[in-house]
Amino acid sequence: MPQTHRTHTTVGRLTLLTALAVLATAMPHPAVAAGELPGVKPTAETPAVYDDEAGGNSDADDPAIWRNPADPGRSLVVATLKEGGLRVYDLDAREVQSVRAPEAPGPDDAPGRFNNVDLVHGMKVGARKSDLAVTSDRGSDRLRIYRIDGGDPRTPLTDITDPSAPAIFSASQEQINEQRTAYGLATWTDPSSGRTYAVVSQRERTALRLLELTAKADGTVSYRTVRTLKLPSEFKLPKGGTWTPCGEPGELPQVEGMVVDPATGTLYAGQENVGIWRLGADLKGKPELIDKVREYGVPGTYDEETEECVPGDDPGYGGTHLSADVEGLTLLDIGRKNADGYLLASSQGDNSFAAYGRGRGSGYEGGFKVTAASETLDGTEESDGAAVLNKPLGAKYPNGLLVVQDGDDRPGEPDRDATNFKFVDLKPVLEALNDRR
Repeated sequence: MPQTHRTHTTVGRLTLLTALAVLATAMPHPAVAAGELPGVKPTAETPAVYDDEAGGNSDADDPAIWRNPADPGRSLVVATLKEGGLRVYDLDAREVQSVRAPEAPGPDDAPGRFNNVDLVHGMKVGARKSDLAVTSDRGSDRLRIYRIDGGDPRTPLTDITDPSAPAIFSASQEQINEQRTAYGLATWTDPSSGRTYAVVSQRERTALRLLELTAKADGTVSYRTVRTLKLPSEFKLPKGGTWTPCGEPGELPQVEGMVVDPATGTLYAGQENVGIWRLGADLKGKPELIDKVREYGVPGTYDEETEECVPGDDPGYGGTHLSADVEGLTLLDIGRKNADGYLLASSQGDNSFAAYGRGRGSGYEGGFKVTAASETLDGTEESDGAAVLNKPLGAKYPNGLLVVQDGDDRPGEPDRDATNFKFVDLKPVLEALNDRR
């Protein structure tokens, strides 16, 4: 099946999602349908942003939750808006700071485009340890690094990216303009060495690249490549033959949603139209496909006229809990014992979230949907990024917080693509999962 990230027109994207929904409902699997999953309601939402010229081509994508250790009630949510750059929100979902993406270096070059964001805690930069927000800049094929200052109420983010930081996957500006560039992102710190890393995926390719973050003497941060791993793009089927997810010509099944479990050094990577992989965060060893999308193994033919894939008959090789695309992987740490809790994944094709146990050998443990709280506070659809934190965040969120992207914010404005982020109290999420354990 083709990608459902926002590179298609609105009509094309809706047509594709409709086809995916029809295909998912026709699956002969005995799993609980997404429509029967428990619903949780958001308590707040960020202002809508619009993916058009008037809106600065802003498209909400991926959030991260930073807990203010000095005052948890003044914690922050840092989120990417693609060409709209970064936004910082307080716990009332109000905008605190807007950070612009870099301008295009030339008139025919791609502008900055912030895709994913993740946090680093306590990295020594200069004379002090700092918490950092790290973003993948798809437009320039680089990482952008920001120091977080919770004591600054107006501009908590400061850009400390080394100006000479290299492109990640591209050898020239011409290659950058082709946009097979830095896409998904997950950060982690190796407890044995204290070194900090980012795993970055490549757009329209299957490559994952491990980068070590390096602090410079001038107080900036750069990175260096450690190793690269390529996930499969072709898959053997149980009754013989192989399958490759259908996509635009030359496009391979990419990864976006990723998260590292610090307790085990495990990377979970969502190959959007395939499923969820588990592998070492150091990119060593053999990856394991722990769950597949329902559409796994379904043949497709790309239609040049409609720029969409036409699905064939379902051979029944897919999973039962995820509908393509797999997005928004995040780790819910219960904290009762080592590696207790859930891996949460956005099942974009049916507007739900699936939960998996963190331990090796653990499987699917339930799911939920984020549903409307009122006529003006809607639920989530086509959800991309997600972030969860199971720690008290002052009086507003004493149970912790889940933040999810909403790919179709409503009621919105006529003829404009509106997106934003929903804030969900963690207590009903835990209750929804415990009810199904």
